[in-house]
Amino acid sequence: MESSTTIGTNRTGVHSSPRDAKKLLEAAEETVPTSDGDASALALVRLAYAEEADPIGSVPPLTKAQSALKKTAAESGTRAEVLIDKLAQRLAFERSGTRLYDALLVKHAASAEQLPNVSLETLQQLRAEEAQHFLLLSEALESLGADPTAQTPGADVVGVEGMGLIQVVCDPRTTFTQALDAILVAELTDNDGWQTLIGVAKVAGQDDLADRFSAALEEEENHLAQVRTWMSELTTAELKVNATS
Repeated sequence: MESSTTIGTNRTGVHSSPRDAKKLLEAAEETVPTSDGDASALALVRLAYAEEADPIGSVPPLTKAQSALKKTAAESGTRAEVLIDKLAQRLAFERSGTRLYDALLVKHAASAEQLPNVSLETLQQLRAEEAQHFLLLSEALESLGADPTAQTPGADVVGVEGMGLIQVVCDPRTTFTQALDAILVAELTDNDGWQTLIGVAKVAGQDDLADRFSAALEEEENHLAQVRTWMSELTTAELKVNATS
C-alpha cells in the first residue's frame, strides 16, 4: 500500500548535522534580544484590537416571512437570530464536508488498487449523505423564512476553519491516509456541531427540526465510526509494511 512515511532527504532536524547544531546554539546564546520581557506586550496589542474590532458579521434582519419564528422565539424566551446563525453555520460546514469528500474520492481514484479495505461505494455514500445534510439545513432555513445563502457570522467562521482541511485533502502530495486524517478532524467537529444544533433547536421550541437533525446526527456518527476504522486499518497496514521493508 501507499506509504506516507518514507525515508528521504529530510534534513530539517538539528540532529542531521551535530556540528552545525552546535554553532546554531552558540549563536543563539551570543545574540542579544531586541527587547526585554516576553510575549505579554504582543498580547496587549491583540487585546486592544479585540476590544475595538467590529463583529465578524451579522444575521440578516428578521422579515415578515419569519413571523412564526418570531412568535416561537418569544414563547420560548430565545433569540431567533441565534438559531438562524447556528443553522447557517452547519449548512456552511456541510457544504465544505461535501467538497472534502469530493476531493477524497479523487485521492481514492489515484490509489484505489492500494486501498482494498476502503470501499468506493461507501465513500460515495458518505459524500451523498453530506450533500443531503446540506439540503436538509437549506430547507430548514427556508421553512423558517430565512435565506440559506446568507453568510452569517457562524458560517463565516466555519468557512475559515475548513480552509486548512481543504488544503490538506486537495494537496497533490498528500496520500489518501493523510487526506483521511483531515476528514477525521472534520467528522469530529461535525458530530459536535450537530449535537449543539439539536440542543439549540430544542431550546428554541423547534422540536420538529430537532428530530430531523437527530436523524442526520446518527448518519454523522456512522461517518465518524467508518473513518476511524479506515484510519486504524490503514495506519496498522502501513506500520507492518514499513516494519518488513
